[in-house]
Amino acid sequence: MLFSSIPFLFYFIPCVVILYFAVPKCLKNSVLLLSSLFFYGWGEPRYLVFMLISITQGYIFGILIEKHCGKGRSKVFLTASVLLSLLLLGYCKYADFFIDNFNVLTGMSVPLLEIALPIGISFYTFQILSYTIDVYRGDVPAQKSYINLATYIAMFPQLIAGPIVRYSDIARQLENRTHSLSGAALGIRRFIVGLSKKVLIANILGEFVFAFKASDEKSVLYFWLYAVAYMLQIYFDFSGYSDMAIGLGHVFGFRFMENFNHPYISGSITEFWRRWHISLGSWFRDYLYIPLGGNQVSRPRWFLNIFVVWMATGFWHGAEWNFVLWGAMFAILLMIEKLWLLEWLKKLKVLNHIYVVLLVMISFVIFDAASVTEAFSYITAMFGGWNIPIVTFESVYYLRSYLIILVIAIIGATPLPKKLAAAAEKSKYISVAFHIAEPVVLMLLLTVCTAFLIDGSFNPFLYFRF
Repeated sequence: MLFSSIPFLFYFIPCVVILYFAVPKCLKNSVLLLSSLFFYGWGEPRYLVFMLISITQGYIFGILIEKHCGKGRSKVFLTASVLLSLLLLGYCKYADFFIDNFNVLTGMSVPLLEIALPIGISFYTFQILSYTIDVYRGDVPAQKSYINLATYIAMFPQLIAGPIVRYSDIARQLENRTHSLSGAALGIRRFIVGLSKKVLIANILGEFVFAFKASDEKSVLYFWLYAVAYMLQIYFDFSGYSDMAIGLGHVFGFRFMENFNHPYISGSITEFWRRWHISLGSWFRDYLYIPLGGNQVSRPRWFLNIFVVWMATGFWHGAEWNFVLWGAMFAILLMIEKLWLLEWLKKLKVLNHIYVVLLVMISFVIFDAASVTEAFSYITAMFGGWNIPIVTFESVYYLRSYLIILVIAIIGATPLPKKLAAAAEKSKYISVAFHIAEPVVLMLLLTVCTAFLIDGSFNPFLYFRF
């Protein structure tokens, strides 16, 4: 079930909210858990088995790790929990990748398992890992209530696409959280804004990307338009979903971390990854990069740590070589910046932003490709290879058709809209009109989004792949 779907917007979430606020405090987590399991099992109920196995092992091993704290057994239990989590993820997500590559290398024909990827398994696996590791470190006590831990892991607002919420961040909120009309109003506003980013920008850009891939009249211009459109699509798709998750969290009394901070205004790749998918970057930093030694080691070891982390980051996104290449690209860029480029970039005012946008755009072409071969083919075409024309009638047609949404998306990816809204709120006269108009605008946006969804328009979610 998608957040941006009629069943979710007008059946599921109203029923859950009414039931949630109708029951006493002691049952609120139970309502969240049951509704989350229903939400997750809506499309494929059998995948609930994987989630429940993951939750149960995390619950049992968390208690065992704490019980034997300071003893050798504690590390054994942590290792067992980590291995079980990774083996389950590996079986579901990476088994066919390894079998396929084994067949290529050996010439054998081991049959593929053809396992459909359970939605959200990459996200909830990382949440369980962070929980058991934090218990082992003594950062948090083990959760004694199975319902509370299961609620944390399965909570539907952040289940299928993050942000990756750490147990340590919401442990107290699971036990005791406050609810208010102002918090719910803030959550609803954030949800509608995220829904609008998803439906009115990302989906429309997705239609352009789909048309490009289906076209037989590609040109250099068309390839560049595709690269720009996809870069904007994935941002508004994912950040919109994060906004919806954070907004729903507010409604239920939870405060989730921000996941995006206008990454396309960055002046370096280093800065970009502090602004893009913040919860994933901080997870790899705290649970892989720092345990490997971070930058408190020799320079060769430091660069090895960066390489390992980015190989893991790329592989986390998908079991294909283009994701590995994508991770390797950022590893190399970050190493170059840390060696000598970063200080030079800080002195530039405009060129550093062009540098970031260009490299990130190329990286997303690799990210979106069906294979490494296709990725290199697309990049070659962008720079005039394969003897393709510079411009075709079709590329000009689609540029004219999508120019307005491209401009809106580019402006929307900057802090400008937020700054204008903040300035309006500070103005004595504009503020009154702003607060009067805000609910009207939000209702109008929800109505338009609903019309688009009823119309059956293009409505994928890119991170379902991961």
